[in-house]
Amino acid sequence: KRRDVRQPKLTDSYTEDTWMKLRDAVSAIQNSTSIKYNLEELYQAVENLCSYKVSPVLYKQLRQVCEDHVQAQIHQFREYPSSSLDSLSFLKRMNRCWQDHCSQTIMIRSIFLFLDRTYILQNSLLPSIWDTGLELFRTHIVSDGAVQSRTVEGILEQIERERNGETVDRSLLRSLLGMLSDLQVYKDSFEQRFLTETNRLYAAEGQRLMQERDVPEYLHHVARRLEEENDRVISYLDQSTQKPLITTVEKQLLGEHMNAILQKGLWMLLDENRVCELMLLYELLNKVKGGLTALLQAWRDYIKSFGGEIVSSPEKDKEMVQELLDFKDKMDHVTQRCFQRNDTFINAMKEAFESFINKRPNKPAELIAKYVDSKLRAGNKEATEEELERILDKIMIIFRFIHGKDVFEAFYKKDLAKRLLVGKSASVDAEKSMLSKLKHECGAAFTSKLEGMFKDMELSKDIMIQFKQVCADTYSLTHKHSGRKLQWQPTLGHAVLKTEFKEGKKELQVSLFQTLVLLMFNESDECSVEEIRAATGIEDGELKRTLQSLACGKARVLNKMPRGKDVEDADRFHFNSDFRHKLFRIKINQIQMKETVEEQVSTTERVFQDRQYQIDAAVVRIMKMRKTLSHNLLVSELYNQLKFPVKPADLKKRIESLIDRDYMERDKENPNQYHYVA
Repeated sequence: KRRDVRQPKLTDSYTEDTWMKLRDAVSAIQNSTSIKYNLEELYQAVENLCSYKVSPVLYKQLRQVCEDHVQAQIHQFREYPSSSLDSLSFLKRMNRCWQDHCSQTIMIRSIFLFLDRTYILQNSLLPSIWDTGLELFRTHIVSDGAVQSRTVEGILEQIERERNGETVDRSLLRSLLGMLSDLQVYKDSFEQRFLTETNRLYAAEGQRLMQERDVPEYLHHVARRLEEENDRVISYLDQSTQKPLITTVEKQLLGEHMNAILQKGLWMLLDENRVCELMLLYELLNKVKGGLTALLQAWRDYIKSFGGEIVSSPEKDKEMVQELLDFKDKMDHVTQRCFQRNDTFINAMKEAFESFINKRPNKPAELIAKYVDSKLRAGNKEATEEELERILDKIMIIFRFIHGKDVFEAFYKKDLAKRLLVGKSASVDAEKSMLSKLKHECGAAFTSKLEGMFKDMELSKDIMIQFKQVCADTYSLTHKHSGRKLQWQPTLGHAVLKTEFKEGKKELQVSLFQTLVLLMFNESDECSVEEIRAATGIEDGELKRTLQSLACGKARVLNKMPRGKDVEDADRFHFNSDFRHKLFRIKINQIQMKETVEEQVSTTERVFQDRQYQIDAAVVRIMKMRKTLSHNLLVSELYNQLKFPVKPADLKKRIESLIDRDYMERDKENPNQYHYVA
């Protein structure tokens, strides 16, 4: 609280004396010496002078005193040694001068506070005492060309040293850059030069490191540089510099080398499953304009190339489906962990899979059907029911990419029939689960024949029961299904033979062909291949596989001379009376004949024949509805309706065939126009 001071009589001499007292106080503050007068008396003196209507003169005199003092400070900087070794000491002196100026201005303002809050505040054109101090320092010191240049160069030198790994005085830089910001010369005097130097530094660094380092190392370096620059903004740069600074770094270290990074490193990162680096690559390129677009294209190209190699190599057909499943799992993991489950990348992956998997028509569909057969066949001990269900779900994902689903259906139907007829299905639940998935994916029409097989199996059981009942009555005749032709399938039959070995009696569960061969050894202890062939009439290839299963498998009830895995025409066989086994009933598996080329071709030809029927039906259906249609519009309609890939030339052949059979005709004046013939 201000003391109650007696109001003096205001005269010219008083005004002059009071000003002299105030000027001495200001001078003492500027020279960092003790003030002779009480601060409260000085404040009261200013208030008295303002009351005496001399505020304009007082303000002018105060400004002049401050300006004279600031002008005198410039000499210490102009005369400072210009050696680069003295740049740091120059910055320290500048900072000390600035700090002193600020503290002095605050002190002076506290004395002249009444003037600042009355006269100056009421005159909008006059800057406050604090702003006046800033203006004077800016005008007479910082705006001096040589001083400003040396200050900015010194700051830039310190920043460059820090970027090179040296330790610098961050508080000094924070104070000096704060000074430039307060004086409103930060952008013009410092920021532009700083960004130019940053651009130059990182342009050179990017070029050099892209040559010297591999991509993972380079990516970690870029991430570290960006972290350092962000920390620099927090520590001493003005916040407004952050955006242009980070943009400059990203442009020079990422934008300028984006294609090189992807060409040099993406495929390697994906091949080696470098999850951390892929995650970092995505995060970094997401910061650069066009970065994710370039990454997306490179990612799509990689999938097409890698997947194309899996599909297009006939020598890898055995492993194709498993490799496709593994590859899909790997790419799913990358999209989820590294690409933040970005829908654009997920869709691009699906498009790429669909593209490469259909580069080789029909074969992937055939192999997927056979892969499912291997998983659903009895004896598959690789997976539990839960694991099998997961495998089938994964198979359905690959199945969706296939265009020729009718090829899959043909091979799947053939394999399903074998599993059901010989009782080789691992699980009815798994079979029906797979049918349910196919039905959900392709519709009821796709699975109707497959579902009919299960009904046929139930019907077959009922017929067998009836047949056995009829056979039990020797005087009864069978009149059911008269006129039908039965085709004997000897490979699907089986029997149980009671056999005596030295160890004791055993029961052998064998196929019909194995039964015929073994029964020969009731008559003779030793037989040649030729003798067995003549007695049984079994086809040569089937006979050798049968003998192989009896003499070269795990349960060797026959001995082969000479020993070996393969059966030759000169080989001889005799009954192995020394055969031992821990089980009483032993199942001797028949060596399964691999699907022959002829069978594959036959199945494929049936698919193509079915496709021709579907094309014919679609053409007639469209023409019946539209009556008259141009060739191009008809082809377009067919592509919309047909669910399998077809070439324009094949469509043209089917159209010609229908014209020949009088289902449609060409327009007499326009051969590209067709008319439906009722």
